[in-house]
This record gives sequence, C-alpha cells and structure tokens, in this order.
Amino acid sequence: MQFGQARAVTPAPPFHSLFPGGHLATIAGNFWPRPVSEERWPVTDVLYEPEPQATVLVREQRPERAHGEVILVHGLEGSSESGYMRSMAYALLEAGFAVHRYNMRGCGGSPWHAKANYHSGQSGDVLFVARQLKQKYQSPVFAVGFSLGGNMVLKMAGELGERGRDVVEAVISACAPIDLAASVHQIGAKQNIFYERRFVARLKDRVRRRNPVAPDLFPLEHLPKVNSIWDFDDYYTSRIFGFGSAANYYRTQSSNQFLDRVRVPTLVIHAKDDPMIPAASYQHPAFAANPHLQLWSVERGGHLGFLARGAKRFWLDAVIAAWVNQTRLLGTNARVGTYFTNK
Repeated sequence: MQFGQARAVTPAPPFHSLFPGGHLATIAGNFWPRPVSEERWPVTDVLYEPEPQATVLVREQRPERAHGEVILVHGLEGSSESGYMRSMAYALLEAGFAVHRYNMRGCGGSPWHAKANYHSGQSGDVLFVARQLKQKYQSPVFAVGFSLGGNMVLKMAGELGERGRDVVEAVISACAPIDLAASVHQIGAKQNIFYERRFVARLKDRVRRRNPVAPDLFPLEHLPKVNSIWDFDDYYTSRIFGFGSAANYYRTQSSNQFLDRVRVPTLVIHAKDDPMIPAASYQHPAFAANPHLQLWSVERGGHLGFLARGAKRFWLDAVIAAWVNQTRLLGTNARVGTYFTNK
C-alpha cells in the first residue's frame, strides 16, 4: 500500500465503559487501584543524559526473557508512578515485554537543575532513550505515550519519517493533545475548572520550589498572573525554551503537523467523551490518508479512564499489550489495518 491510498478502517475492540460520562471515567481512572508489578519484576533505576546536565530517570523492569523493549511516557505533571503507567507496565510485563517507565525532565525521580525542565514537544529525549535501548538490547523498541506523552511520541515518529523503523518498531498514543492550543482551551472551559485548577496548582508549586535554585527561569513575580495553563505556558514554558509565546509554543510543538510523515505502525486511541481533548482534533485528514496510522476513537472512556465492565477492568492496558505483541509477531509485515483483539 502506498502513502495516500485509501484503506479500510478497522474498529477498536469492543469497550463497555463502567461509567456513563467522561468526567466520572476520568476521575475514577485517576484514583482506581492499580496492580503492583514490583514484587514479580524488580525495578532497576537507570539514568539517561540526553544532553549535558539534563538527566532523566527511567524505571526498568524485565521478564526472564523479553520479546522487546517498551518505553512508557507519562502526561502533564505525571511520572513513572502514575496509575496508568503502573497498570500498563503490569500488562506488558505479563505479555513478556521489558518495560521502561520514563520520567520527563524534572519529573518523578529525575534529578532537577536548571536544564531539567520539560515541554509538550520534547521528543528528542524519548528518541535518545529509544536509541540507547535499541543499541543495548538489539531487540524491537516500542513507544507508548499517555496524554502529553502521547503528543511526544507521535511527534517523534513524524520527525523520524522514513528513518523511524531504524529506531522504533511501532508507536502507540492514548488521549494525546495533538492540537495543544485546542486542548488547553478545552481544559480552560467552565465545566473543566476542577482539572485546570489542579494542573495550575501543581505548576505554580513547581515554580515556588525551583525559584531558589533558578530565579531567572522561575521568577515569582508572574505567579499572581497565572490562572490557567495558557498563562503558565505564556509566562514560563515559552520563555524557558525560547518559544516566545504560548501561541507559538503550541503551534510548533503540536504533533498534528507531523502525522502525515509517520512511517511506522502507529495506533492512536481517543475517547469521544474525553473532557480535556476536543474530539474535533481527531478529525485530522492524516488519519484517512496515512496508511501507517490507525485511529481507535471510542464513544466513552474519558481522559485515560477506560475502566471497563466485567472481569477485565483495564481495557486500555489489555488492547495496547495485545497490539504491541501482534505488531511484534508481524514484524516488517505489520499493517495498522490488522484487527488486534482483546482475547
């Protein structure tokens, strides 16, 4: 199949949400107990240095014999210990994959200093870790990103283009803000005040904690003016990284502009009732035109909720683990149009 040709769209495996609405699914997913993997698969903490003085902590867990290496990338103000990261790690380890729970710069246990700051499009760090894993283990490497992490891995795949398969076997994105500006506006809507206040409180606390070490990067004078994620990115993120403004930051770092360049099997999962990500973002023409992309847009699930009725509670973990394993088995013959089931 050549790029640009039409292809049949494969539906997502059936999902029957435990909750009737996106808000309930989102909140429940955040607090729902997750399986503990550390007892069966001990953790080894590995530090990577994508550039001098910029260090990220990756928590590695391995089965006795690994089918491949999977990098898990968390979302905004998350870490390797976020619930969705821990349950996804458990599902992949059970499926026979080594797991690398990645912490963005300054997140989780990653050491912090003046260069240890992250932004939504910091795909180079993930790429550095992927290359290191490929070289060390000489086995397939997969990248799975959640929310903001999903934007990162999609951007990475698009930036690599035809060179993508030299580094990663496949990419999976769940609930990614592929249009950053649209998602920030959505989070700022009246009905989402709970989420925005929570994010803004954490971001402002980060400024207070880091001001004594780097007052030029984190001046306290702007904090009274920060009432939204947009404000924070305009006064802090865009200035720290030289984007100039929040608008330019979102414009240049959104993964939607890289989707047509993706050349590795890529699965994108989105819930239409996600309160933080506009469903319209996923009407991007690349999903119809690029045969390397597959979009599973389900009716319910919220933002990283996807708690299912029945015995198999963590639907997202099960379908991603199955998709990764099937892609590994198909190897160079993998096509995203193949139906990956949750059996």
